[in-house]
Amino acid sequence: MAVVSGKIAVSSMPTVRRSSSTFDQGFRWASYGSALVVLAVLAGIIGTMIYGGWPAFREFGFGFITSSAWNVGQDQYGAWVAISGTLTSALIALAIGVPVSIGIAVFLTQLCPPWLRRPVSTVIELLAAVPSIIYGMWGLFVFAPLFAKYVQIPLNSIVEGMPILGTVLYARVPSGVGMLTAGIILAIMIIPFIASITRDILDQIPTVLRESAYGIGCTTWEVVRYVLLPQAGVSIIGAVMLGLGRALGETMAVTFVIGNANRLSLSLFDPSSTIASRIANEFNEAAGMQMNALLALGCILFVVTFIVLALARLLIARVKTR
Repeated sequence: MAVVSGKIAVSSMPTVRRSSSTFDQGFRWASYGSALVVLAVLAGIIGTMIYGGWPAFREFGFGFITSSAWNVGQDQYGAWVAISGTLTSALIALAIGVPVSIGIAVFLTQLCPPWLRRPVSTVIELLAAVPSIIYGMWGLFVFAPLFAKYVQIPLNSIVEGMPILGTVLYARVPSGVGMLTAGIILAIMIIPFIASITRDILDQIPTVLRESAYGIGCTTWEVVRYVLLPQAGVSIIGAVMLGLGRALGETMAVTFVIGNANRLSLSLFDPSSTIASRIANEFNEAAGMQMNALLALGCILFVVTFIVLALARLLIARVKTR
C-alpha cells in the first residue's frame, strides 16, 4: 500500500506543477494588464489636456505662463496668478500642517495614555473622510467671519503703516476670505493624511531603540529628535509629499474660501485664485479660447505636480544614501 501511495503521489506531481505554472502565468499577465491600464488612462488624460490646451499655448506662447492677464471679453489669458496662488496656498498648508501632523503622531505614539489613543486616532482618521465641499462651506460660513473679526480687523490696526508687515499682513477688505484662509483650510485637510501615516511609521520602529535611548538617560524630546525622526525620515517625507499633492489639486474647498480674484498681491489676506479653483469656476460656461486656456491650466497643474513628486523622489533617494 505504501508503494502504491508513493506512485500515486509521484504521478500527480506533474499535474500540480502544470496547474501552478498556468496560474502563475495568468497572475503575471493580470498584473501586467493592471499596470498597463493605469498607464493607458494616464496617457489618455495627458493627451486630452495637451490636445485641448495646445491652441492656447500656440496663441500666447511662453507668455501664457508668465502673464497675469485673464480677460474673457478680449480673449487674453495668462496663468501666472493661478500658478502662484496654487504654490503659495500649498506652501502655507505645509508650513502649518506638517508640524501639527508630526506633533499629533508623536503624541499618539509616545505620550498619549492608552485609553485615549484609540479615540484620538479614530477622530483624526475620520477627518480624512469629510468631503472637501464640507470643508469649503465650513470655511466660508464659519471660519472666514471669525477670522475676519478676531484676526484681520485687529491686525489691520496694528500693522497698518509698517514697512513689511503692513504689506504682508494687511487686509484691504477684511472679509475673511483670501490666500491665508485657503492655506489654513488646506492644512486642516492634509493633517489627517500626514498624521496617520507618520503615526503608523513611528509605531513600526523597534521598541528596543526607544528603550535603549531611555536607558542611557535620554529625554522624550531627545528620543524623538535623535532616534525616531531619523529612523522614519524617508517615510515622513513621503507622507508630506502625499499631503502636498492633495493641497496642490484641491478644488472645492479652495474655491469657497480663496476669493477667486485674478490678482497678484503680497498680502496673505487678499483674495487670489488657484489653477483648480479657476477651472472649477469657469469650466461650465467656457468656450473657444477660454476652454483652451483652462485645459492649458490643467496641463500646467499636471506638470507642477509631476515636478514636485520628482523632487520628492530625488530627496528620498538622497536621504537613503546617507
